[in-house]
Amino acid sequence: MNNENKLTAIRRYVFSIFNNDATGHDFYHMKRVADAARTIAEAENANSFICEAAAWIHDIGDGKLFADQSEAISDLRAFLLSNGVTEDETRRILQAAKDVSFRKGNIPETLEGKIVQDADRLDAIGAVGIARTFAYGGSKGQLIWNSAEKDNSSIQHFYDKLLLLKGLMNTDSAIRIAEERHRFMEMYLEQFFSEWGR
Repeated sequence: MNNENKLTAIRRYVFSIFNNDATGHDFYHMKRVADAARTIAEAENANSFICEAAAWIHDIGDGKLFADQSEAISDLRAFLLSNGVTEDETRRILQAAKDVSFRKGNIPETLEGKIVQDADRLDAIGAVGIARTFAYGGSKGQLIWNSAEKDNSSIQHFYDKLLLLKGLMNTDSAIRIAEERHRFMEMYLEQFFSEWGR
């Protein structure tokens, strides 16, 4: 099976899992991350198939989204192997997806992992990142903003994570994209607080 056919199968698998997600981790998040990973991989001379495949599946097994993380990864591994992805490709895809999480604070070991991490982080900032922040916060019952309850607000998430991501990119390609998206978030927050009336 050629790589395009493998990616088509992976896309369908991901759609079956995430198409109804309302937390900002939906199929279209996976698609944007996969598209960005492919673009960055081409610019950074990395393996674009491994990067794109890992980007499609990077949230499978995430503890925020799956009750049984190990079962989700086991099912994914079996799916990949049954759809023409070789043992070596499967190992590399799972490795590239493993250390993406911001919360774990890991820097991936492989270039492909660094690219997938960058692509995922890029989707957390800018206009789409802002929309995803409020989608996730709403799904978890978070306040939009309350200066007395910062820890339980979507706006605080900008300061705890999103505004830090520009300085945590691994590749030159991602750094360039992150600069513009970071500026947009700063402008958004300035406008938000001017309307909210601190």
